[in-house]
Amino acid sequence: MDEIKLKITGLDCVECAKSLETSVASLSPVEEAKLQFFDGTLSVRGDVDTASLSKMITKLGYGIEDDGQHRVAPHDEPNALLGFWHYLIQSVETQFAIIAAGVVIIALALSWFGLPEWVVIGMQIGALVLAGWPIARSGFVNLWINRTFNINFLMTIAGLGAVIIGEYSEAIALILLFDLAEALEGFTNARARCAISQLTALTPTHAVKIEDGHETLVPVETLSVGERIIVQPGERIPLDGVVIEGQSDVNQAPITGESMPVWKDAGDEVFSGTVNGNGRLIVDVTRLVTDSTLHRIIQMVTEAQSQQSRSQKFIDKFAQYYTPAMVILAVLMASIPPLFFGEPFLNLPDGTRGWLHRSLVLLVISCPCALVISTPVTMVASLTRAAREGVLFKGGIFVEALSKIKAFAFDKTGTLTHGDPVVVDSKDLACLGIDECDPCNDLIALAYALERHSTHPLAQAIKIEAEKRGVTDCYPAAHNLVTRGGLGLEGLINGRKMTIGSLRLFKQEHDIPPIIDQWVEEAESEGKTAMLLCDGDHVRGFIAVADTPRLDSQQVIQTLNQMQKQTAMLTGDNAIVAGVIGETVGLHDIHSELLPDDKQQAISKLRAQYGSVAMVGDGINDAPALASADLGIAMGGSGSAQAMETADVVLMADDIQKLPFAIKLSGFANRLIRQNIIVSLGSKLLVAVIALLGYAPLWLAVLADMGVSILVTLNGLRAGRIKAG
Repeated sequence: MDEIKLKITGLDCVECAKSLETSVASLSPVEEAKLQFFDGTLSVRGDVDTASLSKMITKLGYGIEDDGQHRVAPHDEPNALLGFWHYLIQSVETQFAIIAAGVVIIALALSWFGLPEWVVIGMQIGALVLAGWPIARSGFVNLWINRTFNINFLMTIAGLGAVIIGEYSEAIALILLFDLAEALEGFTNARARCAISQLTALTPTHAVKIEDGHETLVPVETLSVGERIIVQPGERIPLDGVVIEGQSDVNQAPITGESMPVWKDAGDEVFSGTVNGNGRLIVDVTRLVTDSTLHRIIQMVTEAQSQQSRSQKFIDKFAQYYTPAMVILAVLMASIPPLFFGEPFLNLPDGTRGWLHRSLVLLVISCPCALVISTPVTMVASLTRAAREGVLFKGGIFVEALSKIKAFAFDKTGTLTHGDPVVVDSKDLACLGIDECDPCNDLIALAYALERHSTHPLAQAIKIEAEKRGVTDCYPAAHNLVTRGGLGLEGLINGRKMTIGSLRLFKQEHDIPPIIDQWVEEAESEGKTAMLLCDGDHVRGFIAVADTPRLDSQQVIQTLNQMQKQTAMLTGDNAIVAGVIGETVGLHDIHSELLPDDKQQAISKLRAQYGSVAMVGDGINDAPALASADLGIAMGGSGSAQAMETADVVLMADDIQKLPFAIKLSGFANRLIRQNIIVSLGSKLLVAVIALLGYAPLWLAVLADMGVSILVTLNGLRAGRIKAG
């Protein structure tokens, strides 16, 4: 099935986008039409002719942006007033309105010099036709195609009604103010769209490819996995890859939100859109441009807009009934008082407003623009702000839900801890009682010789410790290695048999000095994994390894508790290790020795105890728990496609400190939405009461509708400026 994608211009409000989407979907060959308001992209599936599709779009008063067309974006001009003027003169409709405003000003000026009233009225009507024609055309075309009343149709009726009752000045003021408000709303929404376009702008379009010693500038789309590119100092990295030559500090803030640059050396992974520091890097491409981390982020943020929150779904449903109800109420207001109670239908000479005028005011405020825009603009600002901090929400529904979560369950390994064991203690029988004494260094050197070629996490911890102490060259690598059933390892070093292993193995085969036995018991009681070493003749000492807590885990748990959130740990590790880590970070509700299915059951118990539960894990081993929780939060999405796919929220930088920020952002967004809904409904109710009493001019209705739309848009955009601290 063919799919057509078009960039639509002239979208001033969400209702406009929905109306256009409905119109396109009504074409018989169209199978599906989807219009992203904040992205401005219309996707149409079906056997549809592009020419007829374009004709309908332009007939409804919208434009189609060509690939090569340059339009001044709101963020291109730092001065907001100048940017708004540039925005105005790009549209034919606003150009007509500007000319009409000029005609009205000239008419008013000439009236001061005695110009006949009929000439002034004629100029006002001419200006009204000029400014109102695009509005009327869009309103009637929409009524013909969609059989619905949009704001343009309602404003047309209001303008004609004002002319009928002889309020020419009020009619032209109504239309001009509406044009201005529509332009302002379009301008502010365009600035909201800039947040997404700024993400897209992070992607370099070209890269320097190196092949056979020759450097060539090529489009990033032409590069394949395995090809090599050069990234000069200060340049953005074009594609995901692995450094094969060079060293540099890389600013990963656009992807992970990290505040400090990350040092990159040969073998380290780099991500598209990040900024190279002072070094020159040669990078081996590992992902195509369409599979890059940055592309996935942009795609997720764009798709997240269509995942409506509960508030937005309710408002959209409410708006379907609100406008028809208000139109019916306006008709009843115009007819019942004059017909049954002898009230004036038209305005009276003494200034008393008739019921037709009052109903026109009600008609103008019957459009739900401000109400409908109140939620999505806040959600888009929140989604993009979160993305800049390295937090990806997969939809507005998850932004709304996060701050309402009652309890947070944490995986231990890789979430509360670093996930990589390190040597935390070691002691030789001949220890001199000082840090890194010669006997203890020799103990580490022997252990390294045994474990040099092992990929086991404990072996890697010993390797790192040996490198840190500078003892990697003291002994040759052990040979004739024998694995002792998962309990240890033995081999020959300089012809002598050496063994490293657990306390259980050594109790079976060696005489352990009481002091070493005591050291090991103390280490294991503290949740450490202890290994003993025998040099062939006697047991030399022990090495303790542990997965240490993240430095910020305790602070995060403390912050969540201050937010009145319950916290718990779900881990497959043993009770001793879990208890030590839990006590260190400040957790008391600890569930240990859990299999993946057990974690699911633990989530159900926590939900019954506290209410809604979020699971925070690595996105791979914790997939069942992440899926069963009310909200799944994955750590470290910058290198894991599985983390992006599994969870509802992804912390790209593998930084647990981003969680309190995400909760804070969610709460702030929910408060903004409540404020916007109250202001939107409250302003309409207030104007409706004033109109009923006969004190509301038409311009006040426009201000209450379009003015409040601008106000809630600007208020919603505040979510994009919330601080991370």
